[in-house]
Amino acid sequence: MTEAEPHAALGLGPRLERSFFAEDVLDVAPALLGTFLTVGPVTVRLTEVEAYAGESDPGSHAFRGPTPRTQVMFGRAGHLYVYFTYGMHWCANVVTGSEGHASAVLLRAGEVVAGEEVAAGRRAGIARRDWTRGPARLATTLGLRGEDSGADACAEDGRIALHAPVAHVPAGRIRTGPRVGVSGAGGDATAYPWRFWLADEPSVSVYRAAKPRARRRGA
Repeated sequence: MTEAEPHAALGLGPRLERSFFAEDVLDVAPALLGTFLTVGPVTVRLTEVEAYAGESDPGSHAFRGPTPRTQVMFGRAGHLYVYFTYGMHWCANVVTGSEGHASAVLLRAGEVVAGEEVAAGRRAGIARRDWTRGPARLATTLGLRGEDSGADACAEDGRIALHAPVAHVPAGRIRTGPRVGVSGAGGDATAYPWRFWLADEPSVSVYRAAKPRARRRGA
């Protein structure tokens, strides 16, 4: 069996190249739906993402310019930006756009399609539908942590890779709406309908509107 054969059996198409990510974040985000993210032994089919446009986006960590933590977002597309939130969780993003202009897609949810035993061990006692339902759960199931921030998903010898689906995702399955828990400019979450998800997927997050007193930022 060749290396490509098990990939095809899972529905994985060609590996996504850097040029895929080096586009506007609002184009890359919906295009990531249905793609497959592999981190070591675990592969997840992405079902929900959010777009963050850096210095032009009040909801982005990079809104006020580069910091030691967010510097990776100003680098080459295709690298991961992994951050710690609420003092207990890691969340993962993939950098998009052109170098020097920060933007990234938060990977919010997905469905485990390979590495189920490893995923189950990492999510012991958690119902399968909740293994990757939300960005922190997704990162935990994939084993992503702070040391993975800056990892190149386009590197041929890396443990992280993204593959296109064999079957095209119909545009009619893609939904969009406000980002979860992000108020945006003037407190209006609806001004940024930059969350994208696949309809009728049990792994997709339950939408929660932003709370002004507990505002958080995504990537």
